[in-house]
Amino acid sequence: MARYNYGGQAVIEGVMMRGRRSAAVALRAPAGGILVHEEPLKARFYTSRISQWPFVRGLLLLWDMLVLGTRMMMFAANVSVEGAMQAAEDADPKGDKNTESAAPTLAPETAIPGTVVEANPAGASALGGVSIGFALFFSLAFAIGLFFLLPLAAVGAAHRWIGVGWQSLVLEGLIRLAILIAYLAAIGQLPSIKRVFEYHGAEHKAINAYEAGNPLDVDHVRRASKVHTRCGTGFLLIVVVLSIFVFALVGHPPLPLLVLSRILLVPVIAAIAYELMRLGAANYRFRVVRWLMAPSLALQGLTTREPDASQMECAIVALERVLRTDGVAALNRVA
Repeated sequence: MARYNYGGQAVIEGVMMRGRRSAAVALRAPAGGILVHEEPLKARFYTSRISQWPFVRGLLLLWDMLVLGTRMMMFAANVSVEGAMQAAEDADPKGDKNTESAAPTLAPETAIPGTVVEANPAGASALGGVSIGFALFFSLAFAIGLFFLLPLAAVGAAHRWIGVGWQSLVLEGLIRLAILIAYLAAIGQLPSIKRVFEYHGAEHKAINAYEAGNPLDVDHVRRASKVHTRCGTGFLLIVVVLSIFVFALVGHPPLPLLVLSRILLVPVIAAIAYELMRLGAANYRFRVVRWLMAPSLALQGLTTREPDASQMECAIVALERVLRTDGVAALNRVA
């Protein structure tokens, strides 16, 4: 069996990891323990031949990670909201007990420090497809508007000074890059996002420790790097650079077609960018590849922070869970 590239993402107060057969999220409970939810990956395309085709596999995986990541992020948000409401209720025991919580009961209240407990599967299933659909629609619309249509509008406003040649495409790409860097730097100043970026660092460290063949404990994970060659942040940088060349093939059609091209070509650019990222990660041992990937690794400095021990524990628990389901955890666990 070919080596599987494990990966995941940070969520609110936790880490989600994706394996061959399942995805698991480990959250730091309000009481200090760790709540774990695991669900099988049952979609048909996981085992279909088309899922292994170059370019197609990238789109399928990115879409799956987007849907799965959104669901797990909403799950983590509900756990966080319920924990905050419980804390407020404990602080004000005379408050109104009849107010119904909008968040489902997702986990036992017995997650004391140092314990790992299963989250209630019923709570996870309460996150319906409609709410996830709305979240995906608005997030995708926001991303395309901000990173693709806004730069096009900015270049259009400067049309009389720069013309419509290659310089306009380069300027559009530079504006897109500036927006990406400014956006990541700005949201990274929010305390809640800083916490997510710390869990992002924990996710990378756990994956790096596993791929180096080291035991999955806090000491070994702490020594691992918090940047990774297959990071989504680096993927975004590849998308920005690649878009300049792809949009150059479109030329300068009438404005409606120009706008439509910036929307319809996003999946094409994403598919190519995924293959380039995969190729770079597989050949990172070569000096020229390390040089080419240096900017994407540097950009991860905006989206990763050094995690603490409790955050690394969440990443380890999530990774161990999917490894165990895949039957390979014993190779990496400390006796």
